[in-house]
Amino acid sequence: MIYEQDAFLSGLIKDPVLSYKIIDLLPFPINYRDAEGFYITCNKAFEKLLGISREEVIGKSYLESQPAEVDEMMEMKDKELFDSPTDIIYEHQFKTTDGTMHEMLIYKTAIRNDSGAFEGIVSTLYDVTDRRKAEIRSEKAKEASVIASAMLQKIRAGIVIVDHNMKVIDCNETFARLMGEEAEELYEAIPGLQGADVKELVPEIVGKMFSGLLHTGEEMLERDLTYKNKLLHISIVTIYKHRVVGAIIRNLSSPKLVREEIISRAMKVTKQNIEMVQQVATLLAENAAQTEDMLNSIVAAYKYGEDRKDE
Repeated sequence: MIYEQDAFLSGLIKDPVLSYKIIDLLPFPINYRDAEGFYITCNKAFEKLLGISREEVIGKSYLESQPAEVDEMMEMKDKELFDSPTDIIYEHQFKTTDGTMHEMLIYKTAIRNDSGAFEGIVSTLYDVTDRRKAEIRSEKAKEASVIASAMLQKIRAGIVIVDHNMKVIDCNETFARLMGEEAEELYEAIPGLQGADVKELVPEIVGKMFSGLLHTGEEMLERDLTYKNKLLHISIVTIYKHRVVGAIIRNLSSPKLVREEIISRAMKVTKQNIEMVQQVATLLAENAAQTEDMLNSIVAAYKYGEDRKDE
């Protein structure tokens, strides 16, 4: 039955066997149906897609070989193609033999004889599942970027995120304001200062902190500095090692932030004290006699600190 249909590619290649060898080599599924909707032929990629052999496909209508939801779409598009002077292109989900749903881009071309009478349809299918997934990931990434950027604006401290090329990925308005009028004006023109060279925005020492952390991959660098009559506390942290770092810049000159900074640093000292006590407890458990002198030294140092406060 396959080779009786000489009309298929007969105008191009005289040998029908060679014709089928050629379409079998194509990596995407192809099929040809007659005017009644019955399959005349297909290639191996289409066999694989359906999970049945070519012999099982040929002679059947699409109603016998496709799921019901595919039937409805095919019938609608076949009618559309019949009345259309051009090809039809559409997307539709297709369940493969392993039970997974794939997004398929389908090209339908009408075959007509010399008098223009409709004789059949050639359908070519392209699996665009991976592309669709990539598009969805891209859309979600864009949404996440918008949300993250909005969250940056809610933070009162200056925030800037920098890539390995020392270019700004994003920042909040507070950062631009802390860096001065030029940075503020640039921020108005380029929200987030995206793509700006961070070395042109921050003091030289801070630029070196950025490049140093990107180079070493350390977790964090901190320091206080005076810049434009403001006392700033700079904390630069690694987000992705050697690739992305972020900075938190607090204006310690601001009365609102002074109290928060004092509380924050007090909590940090408390945490360090707790860790020291835990280490001491571990030492006590291991060998009480050897740690007695150390404990006495700690108590004496603590008492000396209290006495200094009283003075």
